[in-house]
Amino acid sequence: MAILPIITAPDRRLKAKSKPLDRVDDDTRKLLDDMVATMRAAPGIGLSAVQVGSPVRAIVVGVREADREEDAPETLFLVNPEITFESDEDVLIEEGCLSLPDQFENVERPDEITVKFLDRDGKPQTLQCGGTTARVIQHEMDHLEGVLFVDHLSKIKRDIILRRLLKVRRQKQPADA
Repeated sequence: MAILPIITAPDRRLKAKSKPLDRVDDDTRKLLDDMVATMRAAPGIGLSAVQVGSPVRAIVVGVREADREEDAPETLFLVNPEITFESDEDVLIEEGCLSLPDQFENVERPDEITVKFLDRDGKPQTLQCGGTTARVIQHEMDHLEGVLFVDHLSKIKRDIILRRLLKVRRQKQPADA
């Protein structure tokens, strides 16, 4: 498994809509495995393929032990995920993102969801979840639509965060001689 570079905002590639995958094959499984290695090394609890430069509808979620149902897998692989149910109850919780390093803000999202998807083997699955798992899936699925968590914020807050990230990027670039 390879650790892939994570694209950071502002980058136009993060704003593109991801394309569905026709099937889950060995190349897809390698991408998913590399995404898990990348997510864990970051460290993070979710990652979409677009964040590592592959604009396809695939996400991985590494749910912490305390947040998992007893029989749930440690890592979820979701190919072509689609939310089929959102609860009426929304919760406001702080979010961060590997593509917006060190930036955190409160975002309101449905507390529970049902999502259908293809798993790592290409088999159709349906998952009902709440709490952290539901939040991470929704966050990562936003990436597939070209939406960042800051897009849920006011324009002022979003612009402040994006300016901060640009400033950090400029500071990291070597000075031209």
